Formats: sequence, structure tokens, C-alpha cells
Amino acid sequence: MNQIVVLNAGGQYCHLIARRIRELGVHAVVADVSKPAAELSGARGIIISGGPASVTEATSPSVDRAIYDLGVPVLGICYGHQLLARDLARGQALVSAGTTKEYGKATLEAGDCELFQKISPAPGSSSRVFTVWMSHGDTVVDVPPGFKAVGETEDCKIAAMEDRGRKFYGLQFHPEVVHTEHGTEIYRTFVFDVCGCRQDWDPRARVEQVIADIKRTAGDRKKVFFLISGGVDSTVAFSLCAKALGRDRVLGLYVDTGFMREGDAEAMQYLKTAVGEHAVKLADRSADFFGRLRGVTHPEDKRAVIGETFIAVQEDEFAKLGLREDEWLLGQGTIYPDTIESGGARHAAKIKTHHNRVAKIQALIDAGRVIEPLVDFYKDEVRVLGEELGLPHDVVWRHPFPGPGLAVRCLAAETRAAVEPAAIALPPGVEGWNVPVRTVGVQGDERSYSQLLAVSGVGDAEAAGAFARRVTNEHRAINRVAVVVFQRAGAPFGRLAIHPAMLTPERIALLRAADALVTRIVRARGLYDAIWQMPVAMLPLGSGPGRETIVLRPVNSRDGMTADFARLPAPVVTELATALGALDGVDAVLYDVTNKPPATIELE
Repeated sequence: MNQIVVLNAGGQYCHLIARRIRELGVHAVVADVSKPAAELSGARGIIISGGPASVTEATSPSVDRAIYDLGVPVLGICYGHQLLARDLARGQALVSAGTTKEYGKATLEAGDCELFQKISPAPGSSSRVFTVWMSHGDTVVDVPPGFKAVGETEDCKIAAMEDRGRKFYGLQFHPEVVHTEHGTEIYRTFVFDVCGCRQDWDPRARVEQVIADIKRTAGDRKKVFFLISGGVDSTVAFSLCAKALGRDRVLGLYVDTGFMREGDAEAMQYLKTAVGEHAVKLADRSADFFGRLRGVTHPEDKRAVIGETFIAVQEDEFAKLGLREDEWLLGQGTIYPDTIESGGARHAAKIKTHHNRVAKIQALIDAGRVIEPLVDFYKDEVRVLGEELGLPHDVVWRHPFPGPGLAVRCLAAETRAAVEPAAIALPPGVEGWNVPVRTVGVQGDERSYSQLLAVSGVGDAEAAGAFARRVTNEHRAINRVAVVVFQRAGAPFGRLAIHPAMLTPERIALLRAADALVTRIVRARGLYDAIWQMPVAMLPLGSGPGRETIVLRPVNSRDGMTADFARLPAPVVTELATALGALDGVDAVLYDVTNKPPATIELE
């Protein structure tokens, strides 16, 4: 019997909860939030996940309320916390829209709660104070009968509650994300001390499990055709299939889309050496991608076009190579965040459509013509698999790169729009400007497509990050804050404007050069392995048409589901800004200091 059942209300981190439980050596599964209580009676514990809906809406996801009578411990996370308050309120309205939303880092002051008993109090104090990760709009304003409030943040008075007698617990924050301190201890206490679980799961046999799944999916005859990018996901997925099926049953095609990083094609040499020259081929199809993307500006439209073009290219290359489609499966390096952000789970909101989840590919998946060995894994787990396979360090730990490549790091625009002074109150000495572009974010498990606020005079990186948290919590129309670290003489930031610009080879060439320059400096300063990912993006923002602004987006993460912006040393920021400012066509450089949430890692 599954010991812990996670009821999925559509949260971005639902699958991550189950993973954290399995990492403790306890079997956990994800089930729909409405699963009948009768089917849960054998579980030792139930966790209700977060989700994008509001419990105040009549159509919001709900549990079978009979679960509260099973005598089984229940832990509600975020939306689940609010659901407990609503369901057990005895007719009272205990949940309301918060006046201040919380996205990202917050400080919890924890009281006497069974879940926190193994967390050491602050030195010289009886209270426990630690960092938690929030992503919510609605707030529990009072506890149901039998509960007591056991934790609060500056903006949320009931951030934790418990009914110890019935073993019901509610947490507004997300202990499953790596940025919440003591999250593992909280889950360990719930799983072992509250639920009385025993260890019954060995997470180490992952390679063998994946290989067995590949063999089962492919059967005795099917071969696998991969579109590979040089990134860790497609490389590990391809290597797993080669190990499972043999070199003669896999074929990888590196497609140069025109949106690749400098050196991406050379990264294919490892697979050529390890699997064989015959198993990896290269094709320059940049003209196809640029042609289909001509005039496309909206990020969702870009992703759809790119995904559909990949399928068209795959079909064309199949014909060129004389391959029969009925003998082959399409292999993809899809990982779990791609699925959840694309809205691939019931009740989940779509944050952005990943190129491997567009309609044509989904139709192939539904027809059983796609194999995705990594679809249940997160980025850090993929890297562990790569290490277990013996892949080189430089391959396994290369910075992540989105499938659409530089196309979603090069923002486009159809009309001119000038930068305007910020419409919000700013601290003394701080200047701010609304940049007339919108970027993608995730706030309260929902997609946001909101404004970028550029600022100067906010102090060091830590102060800038604190400012960004406050602004994005208080102003839903802003989901990203960036610091101006370079502005060309004679072109002050406040006089810049967005100018009409599309995806062109010339713009991509400038962005590729900027990306390569940043990578070289970061490597030279010994920071490459210390930063999880460092996207370099570009806005058509400048003193005139053809002038650009570069955006630095260094982040630290474990699995890509949450991220903290990376604090770069001030001398390195200055070096990067100066070097980028020397590129022909660059008028300004921004340093993105926003966490995920509220911003996504990529701007689009």
C-alpha cells in the first residue's frame, strides 16, 4: 500500500512533494485531489498540494471531505492549507484575498508546532525563525475550531496551523522547495513521527528502472530517433536509450535552429565518440526556423511555431534518411518541469508552452509514438543519472538551455513605446522606470505576463533583492525587477524606448556574442559551477532602432521549480557591464534580481 498519498490540486510543486517523500525512503504517489476517501483508507498520511485556484470559488478543486474522518494525518500545503481552513470552518468564512500577496522568500516566526519540533530555536530564543518560500494570493484569516496558529510571516498572520489531536496541519509555505529552510526536517517529522511510516523505497536504482521502462516501451523492434541539442536533458535521455536498446537502435539528429549558443554543435562530439559516428548526425535548418518565425513576437506563439517546426524538420529528415515512421519512436529529453509548466497536469495552470508540448507533439504522445525517459525527473535528478552513466562533468553540469534556444531570450516588439517613470512609490534615492515589455512569471501557481521594472540606486545585490520581493508582492502588475548596471553615455535609461524588432539573424548574432562573452568572463572568474544557470536575454530597448539592452539573469536552483537570483560579486557585475557595453549596438545592461516566483527563470 502507498504510505503517503499526495492529492494534486494543480500546484506547480505537487510532484516535487512526492519526490521529497521518496527521498526519505518512503513510497509516495500523486493522485487527483478528488480521489474518494474510501480509496485512501490504507494510507498512513495524506498531503493536499498547492494549486492556482481560489478556495473561495464554487468551482475550485475540492477533496472528498470524508478524508477528514479516516483517522489519517492530513497536511495541507498552500492551497491545501486554505482548503483545510475552508472545509473545517463549520460555516465560517476563514479564507480571503490577501491585501499583500507573497511570492518567493519570506521569514517565518514559528511557534509550538509538532512539525517544527526538530528545528532548533534561534540562539538565545525559544522561538524558531527561518526562511520559507511562498506563492499565494488568498490568505487564511482565522483558524477552524480545534486548530491553533503556529507560525506567521510579516504579511501572513496564519502561515502555519495545527490540530494536534486530529493530526491535521496547514502550511501556507512550500517546504518541498529547496529554498525553504528545514523543509526536509518538516517532511521527515510528518512522515515518520506523525504518520509512523517505515522506509520502503530505494531511490538509488534509478538507472536500472529507467532502462527497464525504455525496453518495455520500445519492445523488441522499435528504434528511437532523437532531436538532440547538446544540453544535459537530451544527452542523458539519448545515452539511456543507447544503453537500453543498443547503438544500432538509436539515431540522434542535432538540428541547428539558428538559435543555438556558441559551441553547442561541438558538444555533440561526446555522443559521436561514445555512441558512434553513425548514430549522431547534424543538420543546419536555421533557414526553416527563421522563416517560420518571421513577424512572430508573442512568446507563446514563438514556442508553438518552434515546436511545430521541429516536427516538420523531423518528418523531412526522416524522408531524407529513408526511415520508416512505423519503425521509430520519437525520443525527447522532456523533464517534469516542462510538463507541469505547460499545464500538463489536471487543475494546473499553464505558465508557458514548452516546445516539446505543442499540439502536434501531444498528438504523437497520445498515439504512443513518443518515448520520454526523463519525464518524471527534475534537472538535478537528470544530472545524477548522467553521472551514474559516466558522462563527463562538462556535459552533466553544463548550464541549462531552453529547447527554443536564443529565440525566447531575444524579445521582439511590433510598435515603439517609450520608457516611463515608475508609477509606484520608491524609496529615497531610488529611480525606477516601467519598461514597456511584458515578461512571463508564476505567481500563486498561475501564469503572469506583466511589467518589468528597471531601477537604479537600490544598493548592493542583497538590498536590490529585498526591494524586488517587496515590489512584486505589493504590485501584481510587476513580476520582475532589474537593476540598471550600464547605460551608454548620451543615452540615459529614462530616455530609451522599445523599438519595433523581430527575430533576425543579426539580432541573434549579437545575443549569441553577448552570451559567449558572459560565459567566458564567468568561467574566468571561477563562478560557472557556482551558478546554476545564467540566461542572457536581449530587449529591443535603446536610443533608436537597432539599439539593444542586454539582461543578465543569473540564478541558483536545484530543480528549476524555484530559483533565487544569484548574487554576483560587484566587481564581476562591473566587468560584465563594461564588456557588454563595448559591444556594437548595446545601449544598456540590466541585472535581473527577481526570484522564481514571481518571475520565471527565462523572460519568455
